[in-house]
Amino acid sequence: MVEAWAEKRVVISPDPSTLAESVATRFLGRVSKRVEEGKLAHISLTGGSMGSAVLAAAARNPRLAAIDWSRVHFWWSDERFVPRGDADRNEGQARAALLDALDLPAANIHAPAASDEGLDLDAAADAYAAELAAFAGSEGPWPSFDVCFLGVGPDAHIASLFPDRPEIQITDRAVVPVRDSPKPPPDRVSMTRPVINSSKRVWMVLSGADKASALGLALAGASYASVPAAGAKGRKRTVFFVDLEAAANVPPELIDREY
Repeated sequence: MVEAWAEKRVVISPDPSTLAESVATRFLGRVSKRVEEGKLAHISLTGGSMGSAVLAAAARNPRLAAIDWSRVHFWWSDERFVPRGDADRNEGQARAALLDALDLPAANIHAPAASDEGLDLDAAADAYAAELAAFAGSEGPWPSFDVCFLGVGPDAHIASLFPDRPEIQITDRAVVPVRDSPKPPPDRVSMTRPVINSSKRVWMVLSGADKASALGLALAGASYASVPAAGAKGRKRTVFFVDLEAAANVPPELIDREY
């Protein structure tokens, strides 16, 4: 499968701090517009240093207090199957960076089960799929996310969909268990490509020279089986938000200076 360059935007910030602030401002603007229209906003979060940095920047933004957060639901594209209080959980990182500071109903936070909550890995994946299905939209038995945040690893993985592994090829399930992950911890649950790609907007946020190769391959139309980031695509927008170091291999004609 080859993705068209024209369908993707690359927006460059000078450094990781500016990158986080820029994406956070766009995120709050998107959420604000959605809830002001009287609609629910479904947001899929990601882990990693930049994922947390964007949320922390949002927490500092004065626009935060003006948003009716009761109309916003948070999800995760993947989660590490570790105990609830483990520092590796994406949920805990997001709560510390932003979610615990919001006037947000507990029911609006949709986190996959933890390993100490009585479910095995397969049951945790099934339970998360069922929770997604409770908010099914027109695109499938899951919500269509207004924004799906994704990190991109140096190997070009997204969520817990790693290169040349079977999970990236699965299209008949919403959530899959991941065992023996090439990146620790080994056990995870992950949304599949159909769920990610039914999002209105996919925003991939990455920084650092070690991400430059992955970004270059994703933009060059590589096969998503070997370069998962190449297969992530929002229905309305697909944007790579990057810093200068990560943008080292981006052709000038792919840089969007206005978005």
